[in-house]
Amino acid sequence: MTRALHPGAWWLWALGLAVVAARTTNPLLLGLVLVVAGYVAVACAQDTPWASSYGVFLKFGLVVIALRVVFHVLLGGVQGPTVLFTLPQLPLWPPALRLGGPVSAEGLVFALVQGLQLATLLGCVGAVNAVANPKRLLRSLPAALYEVSVAVVVALTVAPQLAASARSVRRARRLRGDAIRGRGAVRTLLVPVLEGAFERSLSLAAAMDSRGYGRNAGLSRRARLLTAVLVLGGVIGLCVGVYALLDGSSAGVPVLLVGVLLAVAGLVAGSRRVRRSRYRPDRWRARELLVAASGAVAAMCAVLSGGPDMVVQTSPLSAPHLPALPAVGVLVGLLPSLVAAHRRSA
Repeated sequence: MTRALHPGAWWLWALGLAVVAARTTNPLLLGLVLVVAGYVAVACAQDTPWASSYGVFLKFGLVVIALRVVFHVLLGGVQGPTVLFTLPQLPLWPPALRLGGPVSAEGLVFALVQGLQLATLLGCVGAVNAVANPKRLLRSLPAALYEVSVAVVVALTVAPQLAASARSVRRARRLRGDAIRGRGAVRTLLVPVLEGAFERSLSLAAAMDSRGYGRNAGLSRRARLLTAVLVLGGVIGLCVGVYALLDGSSAGVPVLLVGVLLAVAGLVAGSRRVRRSRYRPDRWRARELLVAASGAVAAMCAVLSGGPDMVVQTSPLSAPHLPALPAVGVLVGLLPSLVAAHRRSA
């Protein structure tokens, strides 16, 4: 049986594609990111409850695009000379706000590309959720983060488990010849699904308690305070550094490095309070490095490309052109489909 890839490699790959989506509003490049992420998600997904996550996130992205356009039509925003139609206008307070008014083609295009950018980011998250095993990711995180990581993994797996439970209940009803439809079918489906969710939560709570969840080794107050300061400083440094890096500031890299050092020091110090053993640690091999490197190449190409083709022109309106360097970087993101696509037969 072929070993599944390390989930950390998948998250680094998705993060690289998300960096591309965050640095551009070009609809051609955003569409290319969606296609690459979707193809990899379909080619590399296994038969797991979360394998259909990409489709769910993609539908949610369509809702985001529609909401962004509706908000622009109702509340206004970027305007232009090409007025398509005018809605009855209701002045609000402060005077800069309005409800209704003229709607221009330039503003609609701007709202569409902004919504498409958010939908692409959601697509990257959905793609990695479709191929990465959250339980393996939990085992790979540092010991200092095990409490938070357990809560995050439990939250991320709630929706796939509910969907799998609903499919099982529907299949059981069909086998029994139950032909109830409409609201009655929803009521008969909701009760067993919720009952199964409560049973799983009780079993999970008992399993976590038996494994010592929340218990830690005795540390002094000074050690706990030092750990908290290091972790908080590292998180702040990472946030400021990433924002400065995406904004093009020269201070982004130094601040990011300082944040990484503080975060690593805090994680090392915080790991001392947790005592746990690991059975067969999840190691990185050549395939994981290739997948992570493909995401890094995509992000690097987007960062190095700062041409006007990265931003859609709305005033005046002009047809977008696909930038060559970022497009090549995104196509490199297809590498996981060659490295890990044969997992489906495992």
